[in-house]
Amino acid sequence: MPPALPPLLRRLLPFLAWRSQLDAATVRNDLVVGFTVALVAIPQALAYAQLAGLPAYVGLYASLLPSIVGALWGSSAQLNTGPVALTSLLTAAALSPLALPGSETWLLLAVQLALLAGILQLAFGLLRLAHFADLLSHPVLHGFINACSLLIITAQLPTLLGLPSAGQKPFVEAIVDIACTMPDVHLPSAALGGLAVVLLLVLQRFKVGGPGVLAVVAGLAAVGWLTDFEATGGRVVGRLPEQTLAFALPKADWAQITDLLPSAFVLALVSFIEAMSSCKLASARTGQRWDGNQELIGQGLAKLTASVCQAYPVSGSFGRSAFLLAAGARTGLASVVGALVVLGALLLVPEPIAHVPRPVLAAVILVTLAKLLSVAQLREAWQAGRDDGLAGTVAFVATLAFAPHVEIGILAGLFLSLALLIYRSMTPRVALLGRHPDGTWRDAARFGLPPPHPQVAILRFDGPLHFVNAATFEDAVLAACRGQPQMAVLVLSCAGINAIDASGVEALRRVRRQLLADGRQLACCGLKKQVIDVLERTGLWNDLAPHAAYRTEDDALREFLPGLSSGDAAPAPQRRGFEW
Repeated sequence: MPPALPPLLRRLLPFLAWRSQLDAATVRNDLVVGFTVALVAIPQALAYAQLAGLPAYVGLYASLLPSIVGALWGSSAQLNTGPVALTSLLTAAALSPLALPGSETWLLLAVQLALLAGILQLAFGLLRLAHFADLLSHPVLHGFINACSLLIITAQLPTLLGLPSAGQKPFVEAIVDIACTMPDVHLPSAALGGLAVVLLLVLQRFKVGGPGVLAVVAGLAAVGWLTDFEATGGRVVGRLPEQTLAFALPKADWAQITDLLPSAFVLALVSFIEAMSSCKLASARTGQRWDGNQELIGQGLAKLTASVCQAYPVSGSFGRSAFLLAAGARTGLASVVGALVVLGALLLVPEPIAHVPRPVLAAVILVTLAKLLSVAQLREAWQAGRDDGLAGTVAFVATLAFAPHVEIGILAGLFLSLALLIYRSMTPRVALLGRHPDGTWRDAARFGLPPPHPQVAILRFDGPLHFVNAATFEDAVLAACRGQPQMAVLVLSCAGINAIDASGVEALRRVRRQLLADGRQLACCGLKKQVIDVLERTGLWNDLAPHAAYRTEDDALREFLPGLSSGDAAPAPQRRGFEW
């Protein structure tokens, strides 16, 4: 076998690495964990498909082959792929302007959305763009998730109470609609749904594991069957199709693809960030490495598989992944086994699944999503900085206000945070330095310090010198010249300049030329290698070099002070050990 083939195979078929990890104990452990996670996945799959506006059984389709593909081609042993709440909400929000929930067109559009999002994620992974997901800041993401949680809870309340559902609407409008239809509450639905909420909260309170959720759903389904819940007008999952797996190539409609593309991009980005959070948590706990680009490929292939299986977009589930982590899953075999157990349930117990009351599934969604509601994250963002707090709040408010177009909320927060980042980089901190009593050089204006010498000024620039802030740099130099008319030497403290571009080089060249024309000398200290490299390539280093290689401000002063006229130079206090 050629020596280059095994690495290529490991890249194309990452699950081959399991061979070295699987022993008898690991196989037994992952078999048990996989069976257990299926007990969690079945009720969630039914509930989340309902949230996406699809027949509940579609959630089971999305839990089969897509989950297996995500495990085989992903990089994290603990990441479980399948239906999740946030992706289900984004699916419903993307499709609501285009079709009627539950219709055949709705399902076709959901399949197309899975296809588009899968292609985008696969392309991102092949191009190794995983780090671009970091552009979405935590305040924006948490603002978006909080708003989506509120929208999901509001959208599920009618189902819980047996009221007609009008689909996704702006938050305030949805609340008003629920209030106006309260007299029409279906009491058996409200009773079953309310009881389910209470029992699920009790399970949470006593930290009962995932199988407890299945027990609640199965028990209340039995109660509904014994009390003729369907005969009284209660809504249930309904008869499952005879075809357990439905394979078909997605039908492409270019007009619809154009409408779905923005939503597909947001869904691909958000679902990867959700999966990435689970991978980071698992890696921190287990010490196992994971690859963001490989995970993008795995999640993209899982979505493409979902489109072929006539399902809807899937993602890495934070809840089920945390369950796999807590249960001690060691390889992706646990997720594969879980998917096979779901398949067994479809084949062996279709009738009990068909009679599960929809209010009970709504209760599963409500209790699960209530845990995601947290004002602490937004409060912490405001405490960290006004820009973070503003971006997170805008994402939160815009998501609620523009629902069902929730992508507007996350894009508004993303663009605002990037705009604020650019604005901050336009105005980096610039300070004239003076000698502090502790011997260090500090901001003269802040600490009320004199200049080092009447004919010397030291200017510190904190930030990369590029096209965004080159004008700020020139203005700061000119201001220093005006503020110290006797200045003969300007020392640039460059330790904070980590990078420089063509605009920065040109600004530095103009500053040097202007100072020389005024009979002043420009010197630099603390220049970093990457900056010097650029200056060398552009030819400016030849002009700066005689007075630009100083390591510190004191090195520059020792060079220039003897040649200046006498003045009140700031003394250099003795350094005493660690006390300067």
